[in-house]
Formats: sequence, C-alpha cells, structure tokens
Amino acid sequence: MRHGTVIIGAAQAGVQIAASLRDKGYDEPITLIGAESHPPYQRPPLSKTFLTGDPDPASLHLRGPQFYANNRIELVTGTTVTTIDRASRQAVTANGRRFAFDDLALTTGTTARPLAIPGAGPDIAQLRSLDDAWALRPRLAAAGHVAIIGGGFIGLEVAAVAAGLGKAVTVIEAQTRLLARTVAPPVSAFLLAAHGRRGVDIRLGTTVERIEGPTLVLADGGRIAADLIVAGIGALPRTDLAAGLGLDCAAGIPVDDRAQTLLDGVLAAGDCTVHGAIRLESVQNAIDQGKAAAATIMGRDEPNRAVPWFWSDQGKLKLQVAGLSAGYDRCCMRGDPEEEAFSVLYYAGPRLIAVDSINRPADHLAARRLIAAGAAVPPEEAVRADVPLKTWIPASPL
Repeated sequence: MRHGTVIIGAAQAGVQIAASLRDKGYDEPITLIGAESHPPYQRPPLSKTFLTGDPDPASLHLRGPQFYANNRIELVTGTTVTTIDRASRQAVTANGRRFAFDDLALTTGTTARPLAIPGAGPDIAQLRSLDDAWALRPRLAAAGHVAIIGGGFIGLEVAAVAAGLGKAVTVIEAQTRLLARTVAPPVSAFLLAAHGRRGVDIRLGTTVERIEGPTLVLADGGRIAADLIVAGIGALPRTDLAAGLGLDCAAGIPVDDRAQTLLDGVLAAGDCTVHGAIRLESVQNAIDQGKAAAATIMGRDEPNRAVPWFWSDQGKLKLQVAGLSAGYDRCCMRGDPEEEAFSVLYYAGPRLIAVDSINRPADHLAARRLIAAGAAVPPEEAVRADVPLKTWIPASPL
C-alpha cells in the first residue's frame, strides 16, 4: 500500500509542492498539515495593506476553498507535528494522530526572533502570522506613537504603514545603515532619507537596553515613550523536526538544488531551508524550491536554478531585488534617487550579479533575465537611465 506524500507546513512552499505534484500527474495521496487554524494564506500583505484594514482576510488565501478537495489534497489545519518516526515512516502529532508517508516534505517556515532584553513582555507586538496581524491592527489604529525595534524589511514596512496613518514613528536599528546585509550603501542612504521625509525618525547604530513600561531605554542613553512597541528583529527557521531526524540545522534545514536533504525521502523547501550558505526568505524561493521538491518526489531531475528575487513595499516605495549582491566589488546607479526612481547594479568583476530597483519595475524584470542569461551589461552604458535595461538581454536563438 502506498501512503504518498506528507507535507508538514501549510504555507507557500507546502502548497506549492502539493499543487506541483498534481500538476505533474502525481496520483498518490497528499496530506498537507498546518499548525495554524487558518487555511494557507499569503504572508507578505500582513505587514502592508492588511494592517490598514484592507484586504479582507479571505483574499489572502493562497488557493480557493475548493482547490484542496478538487485536487484530492487532505488539508489538516490547527495540528502540530511533534515527532517524525522514520522507522515506521509516520508523522506524529501533539494529540497522537499518525500520518504514514512514503515521502516527507518539511516546509515548516520560520518563527519570529524573540526580543531578549529586560522588560520585554507579551505586550510587545510582533508580526509573523495572520493572528499577529489581527492583533496588531486595532493597536496600530489606536496608537499615537509607534516604536519599532529593527530596521529590516518588516520594520520598514510597518513604519511606512504607521506613518501613512498619521502616527509618530520611531525606528531603532542596531546597524549603522538600513538593510546593511542586503543592499548597497546608496540604497540604505536613500531609504533613510525617504522615510525621514515621511516623518519617520530612524535611530541608527544603537540598541534597546531595556524596556520600562511604555518607554524604550536605548544603549546610547536615549529614551523613547511609545503607545505601541513592535519588534521586527528577524526570524529563525523552524528546524526542530529536521534536527530530530539527525540533520545539522545550525543555519536552517540543509538542502541541495533539488530540495533534497541528506536523508532519502525527506525533502524541505521554503524559509526553513539553507542551500549552501544561503537562506532565503522570499515567496519566489518557496515557489521555486516547492517545484523542485515535487519533481524530486516524482523521480525527475529538475533542479532549482532560478535567479532569486523578492520585493518590499514601503508605502509608495517599491524595492525590488533581483539576484544576490553578496561578494560584489563595485556598483553603479541608473536613475535619480531624488525622484525616488532608480536602480543600483552590482558587479563581481565584469559580471552583473544583482540589481536593486526602487520604483523602476521595468529594470527589475529586465535584471532577472539578464542575470539568468549571464549577459554582459557594460556599467558605463547601463548608468544611462534613458536606455532600457532590456537592451542587453541576448536575442533568443532562432
């Protein structure tokens, strides 16, 4: 008797594996298990439009309510898997229920990094799940002054929403520039100035030493009183199940470009994984790894070689990133930051490896194709914003 595939984690990557399996003709049972009580939903809007009361929660669903039934996918929500019994090939839940499998996919995602400072209690808001967003919405609406700990993507997105609602907003960032691990200094400087123009007070190079009631006490001696404190200091991959199987998960669940772990029949995809030394938290990576995992389950060799890309909507600022800029040795700019529309191109030697775009979607779309093709893009010409970046996309062979 074939038991099919059990997928633990009912978010983007898990749904993608299930959908791709059926799209590829997989006919065996599929069980998708999620710890949250909600049907699988999109997470990116939670730190953006959802906080303002739009959209309706039903519009967040990754798939319509009939999708799972129509595709014979057993969706089990509100259920936490606590143990994987590899000997019997069963996933065991907290209430003792057992799900037998032939193949297992771990798409367990991440959890918010805890705020480990004196005085941090349950009244400090975080934003990782739909329940977090539901709880934050009324508090944000009622607040006059919002303090955000962390100037990463989540922190800046929440800051933009709060400022747009007319709140006083302060962001405390430990690094000396915004998004220091992700973008070049010109982009960091632009974001600092752009959020400042919108009334956001950003404190760089300092940390919160302790919290005294509604007041943040900073390491530099400053004190910030706020009606609402939001912690956005990053996320940790959920790796307990994989670690229980004996995998070394210090940086995430290790996978190859086929979403295969070191254990036969155990795959992983999404934010919980690390490929080489890189752990990507993005919708597109979850989708690409999910497709690769489905192919591997079906015995097909379809590695994930996609160019990584992601985006961050910060009010009227749309940051789109194509490729990975780590290891760049020079960069050049096209467009004008003063007009809030420009791109930064990153090079490693002569090779274009990444492009960050602010409000230049055509540049972003072209960049993904250029990087995938390994195209030669001369920086001295690419800086001309009046010349479309797609100019250097190689012609398709006849």
